Formats: sequence, structure tokens, C-alpha cells
Amino acid sequence: MYLKHLSLENFRLITRLDMNMPRRLLLFVGGNAQGKTTILEAIYYLATFTNALSAADRQCINLLTAEQNPAVTRIQAQFEKDGKDHDIEVRLIMETVNGNTPRFRKEILMDGVKTKAHKAVGFFNAVIYLPQMARLLEGGPDERRRYLNFALTQSDAHYATHLSRYSKTLKQRNALLKRLQESGGNHTQLVYWDQLLVKHGSYLLQARFQAVKEIEKIAIQVHQKLTHGAETIQLKYQPALSDLNDEKVASLFAQEADSFQHDYQLLLEQKRVREIQRGMCLYGPHRDELLLFANGLDLSKYGSRGQIRTAILTLKLSEMLWLKQKTGSWPVLLLDEIYAELDAQRRDDLANYLLETDQTIITTTDTAQFSEEFLSATKICEVSQGVVKSR
Repeated sequence: MYLKHLSLENFRLITRLDMNMPRRLLLFVGGNAQGKTTILEAIYYLATFTNALSAADRQCINLLTAEQNPAVTRIQAQFEKDGKDHDIEVRLIMETVNGNTPRFRKEILMDGVKTKAHKAVGFFNAVIYLPQMARLLEGGPDERRRYLNFALTQSDAHYATHLSRYSKTLKQRNALLKRLQESGGNHTQLVYWDQLLVKHGSYLLQARFQAVKEIEKIAIQVHQKLTHGAETIQLKYQPALSDLNDEKVASLFAQEADSFQHDYQLLLEQKRVREIQRGMCLYGPHRDELLLFANGLDLSKYGSRGQIRTAILTLKLSEMLWLKQKTGSWPVLLLDEIYAELDAQRRDDLANYLLETDQTIITTTDTAQFSEEFLSATKICEVSQGVVKSR
């Protein structure tokens, strides 16, 4: 799969962009705050329909455009997948209604047909690395759950639907738990929401557990290459179901779906009084954790800056290879200033992976970081104040 054409209108720093995208390697060169990263964020938005850096989607709208009513941002692209051409368009619209009430909405068109985000995600696949993603390890568990969600929504046609419905059910169930905490009432009111939570939550839990196992197998090989055998990486998925050790977790997920749901439902019944006392849902995929270890050390607690950078690069390359296995197509790989964070040996190691992909788009402030051989095989464009020009 590869992107053939990209058009942007009022997306962050870029007022207007319209360019054909070369296959294989594309390098955007320019100073800081010129719009290079903005292009990568826009492309990744087409894969996930949400902001790569957790910021509100409305922040993607160009500041000058935001003063208009309505303010409209557009991302349009043509791409090839499995030998067929497709079109995708996202419109982000901020408008004032009823005199002074702001309203934000998102429209998604797949091959010209309006589609909901949870149904459209996975149609176009991409993997992104941004320097800010160090917080994937340095930040809280929500960052790592977000990583898993982004990967799984692109590889599993049902995951996004279950995630959306789980989030809505969780909100309703939390509201009921809060009400029962403050005012009391019949606990059986929770039964309906428990059943929905278990149905959708079980799917998320099992999909995440399986994905982590599969990605870890790939990551072990990738990390050994990037560290030249000096480190062994390990990924550990910790479901927020109860206080389980590794053996019990593996045993739990080895069950058939019906048995898994039964145990999940039983847990909620057993912990119902505690959840009412706290006024919130304490168990389920919204509280899961993903841990990364290098030579047995928890990187989120003890990893050096260099170890964290390398581990995240390993995770992203593994995600790319995993998506290729799951979907049959290479995702578009988006790398923001990655070469500035690597030594010469790791740059050479990375180049070997990039040559395997259908399309990789990289940003840099300095082409001296790249070998002449790499540059000769790469299309180079300069970005200045949101304007892109071929070199």
C-alpha cells in the first residue's frame, strides 16, 4: 500500500498543499516549525481519524481559519491498496450555532461515501514515530493503551466498533455507580450495563493480549538487531481484571470466549460493592497496562534516554511488520526526525528496514545525517512556512 496523492487545506501550519507522493522513500527537509511534522500528522490522521499526539481534533484546524464560521479543515488522499486505487477525505468542521454555541464535527468519506470513523479505520494503514513519543514509556498507562488501540483498530475490522461501544457503556455504567454511591438504590440496575461491558470489554482484552504476544515475537528480533545483541526486549500485558500473576493471566486468556466472559462477569459481581463505594468502574480494559522490559529492567522506571528511544523505535518497526502480517499490505511508515536520535550504526540498521517498505516518509533538518547512497534513492522536498518544493 502506498499514498499516491495528498491534499491539505487549513491543517495546522499548512494553509494549502497539493502534491503527488513518490513511492518508496520521501524526505522532507526544513527548519523547525515549518510544517514537516504537520504533513506526517495529517497522513496518520487518515489511518486513525484522531490526533497522533492526543490533542483535541479541533486543534488540527489552522488558527487563522478558526476565526471563520464555519472553519473547515480538509485532508484528502488517493492511495493504492492491493492493486486498487482508493480515495479518502476527512473534513474537520468548527461552527457556531444558535448564536454563540461552538460545535465541532468530523466527516469522513471513503471512495466518496460518508462513513463513520469506527467503520472506516483500517482502510488506510500507517505507523508513525514522533520524538514526543518518548512519553509512550515515560507517561502513564493511558499512553500505552492508546498505542495498542491505534495498532489494533488498523488491523482488526471489529476492534474499533467494540472500543467505541465499550467507551459509551463505561460512561453510562460509571454514571450509575456514582449515583448508587451518592443516593443508594437497587444494585441490580448494574446487570444490564455489566453484560454490555463484558461483551465489548472481553473482545478488547483478548485482542490486546493476542496482539502483544504477536508483536513481542517480532520485537525480540528487531531489538536484538538494533542493539546488536546487547539487549533482549520483553512486552508484558497486564489486564486490569484482578491481582493476577503471569501464569494466571496466561491461563485466563487461554479460555474459550464464553468462559472468559463468564469469569469477567463473575468478577464484576464479586467486586460490585467495592465499585459502588468508589463510584467508578475499577476493572476492565480502560485500566490495563503494557510494560516494556530490556534485560529484565522496566524501561518506564529505569530506562535511559537512549534505551527508551531504541525501544520505541523497536516497537514502531515491530508494529509495521505486524501490520504487514495481519493485513497483507505494508503500512505507510512516517518517521519524524528519527535519524537525529540515532548513532551511525543504528541509522544503517534502520535503512535496511526502510528499503523493505512500500513507502516511507521521513523528516529532517539536516541531510548530512544520511548517506549519499540513501539520498540518491530518495525523493527530497524542502518545506518552508508550510510550502513544499521539490529539490
